Amino acid sequence: MNYVEQLLGQNEEIVLIARQSWVVLLREALLDSVMALVVIGIILVMWGIPALAPFGWLAALLFLIPLGRFVIRFIDWSNREYIVTNRRVIQVEGTINKNVIDSSLEKVNDVRLTQSVVGRLLNYGDVEILTASELGSNLFQRISDPIRFKTAMLNEKEKLGFNEIPANSTLPAPQPAEIPALIASLSAMRKEGLITEEEFQKKKAELLARM
Repeated sequence: MNYVEQLLGQNEEIVLIARQSWVVLLREALLDSVMALVVIGIILVMWGIPALAPFGWLAALLFLIPLGRFVIRFIDWSNREYIVTNRRVIQVEGTINKNVIDSSLEKVNDVRLTQSVVGRLLNYGDVEILTASELGSNLFQRISDPIRFKTAMLNEKEKLGFNEIPANSTLPAPQPAEIPALIASLSAMRKEGLITEEEFQKKKAELLARM
């Protein structure tokens, strides 16, 4: 069982796993390539100078810096996952030390998708989740196939039944056995000042009429 599967609750299933676009790695690869070319230039210069030639192999060790840097970046990229389940959105980061951020689908108020012209061509973009939790919002930058990610998340939220109840819909009438408990709840609300005496008597009369 991998790390992500250990995060799942009972009857929770993974719907989609996304990562950042390969464009993120491309940018890092270009920077490391420039650094590697500089190191190669230093090595060639040292080998061309007889007095420094014996130390050329020491300079060659510098070539491991951009190579190692890219390997670390690649491992971080491969371990950064954005997961949609049938209950929540999970952001997982870190190779050894893990950082996990959850956004419950029931608390998701809105989803904002931003794609530049280049992002649309290369199929990446930013997805920001606006929630009612303490986090407020959660931003996923340069995520691959952001439209598919957003659609999967909204589809799962709809399956949970957290859509607003239409104005013309009616709630099921309470069963006779439930009426005493409902009256007791109304009485408690009256004592706390949440409803007035008039409202309590009116609702009580309506419930008693159903018995």
